[in-house]
Amino acid sequence: MPVVTNLFSYPVKGCAGTALTEAELTPAGLAHDRTFMVVDEDGVYRTQRRHPRLAAVRPTVSADGTRLTLAPADPADRHGGVTAEVTTTAPRRDVDLFGAAFQGIDQGEGAAAWLSDFLGAPSRLVRVPPEHRRITDGVHPGPSGYADSSAVHLIARSSLALLNLRLAARGHPPLAMDRFRPNIVIGPRPGGRPDDDWAALPHTEDRARRLTAGAAALGHTKLAVRCAVTLVDQRAGARRGPEPLRTLADYRRAPSGGVVFGTKFSVLRTGKLSVGDEVDVYEWDGPAP
Repeated sequence: MPVVTNLFSYPVKGCAGTALTEAELTPAGLAHDRTFMVVDEDGVYRTQRRHPRLAAVRPTVSADGTRLTLAPADPADRHGGVTAEVTTTAPRRDVDLFGAAFQGIDQGEGAAAWLSDFLGAPSRLVRVPPEHRRITDGVHPGPSGYADSSAVHLIARSSLALLNLRLAARGHPPLAMDRFRPNIVIGPRPGGRPDDDWAALPHTEDRARRLTAGAAALGHTKLAVRCAVTLVDQRAGARRGPEPLRTLADYRRAPSGGVVFGTKFSVLRTGKLSVGDEVDVYEWDGPAP
């Protein structure tokens, strides 16, 4: 069976991810994932679609979740960093996420001032309230924080390898996995045989309906429809041309429109998840590969 090769949490929606070796999978995804969100002064969400520089913000959450540090991904950046004491008791404010109304807990003036300066636009930082009750749609609906949709995003390494082969055929350099901002990346066990790995065939993860990884279980919700965020160089925080969307459009068009790459899941059973854990599918859409 394939294994978990990488784990990533994105504490602040749209900002840089944190690579993990292990994490707790909560009902709303990996611990601290998309718990915070940058909004404008009216509470409307900010993402890399309009503010690609968000990718150059590297958040760090303390182990107990009580402190959040924001710093530039580039250590040479003039902005330095700021640390905020996380509050869950401050007054709630209305926030807008893709036109849907939710609540957020404002995290104070220090974080707001730093983000406003770094992004060059008036901004506030909010946290998901403890009473947040957002259920996203899909085959297996489930809770989610401030993620675009479902709680967990999974991609197989073979799927990216195929895309990079197609990009190379067009004379383009390969793309890193971070262009797609997954939570879980799966691939072959080191030293394992390719025929033991159901994920060796690109995009087989699309057909997984229920799977286990470590102590946790996930249920398929939908394919991940890709947007302009994939055009952003995650290290530079800047948009870079039409790829990969142009190449994906050749072979990954969804019947309902757009292009798809990777799969979204909800959490069916919480538990610890670690790099190296086997990923076992116990329900497929159609026959097992």
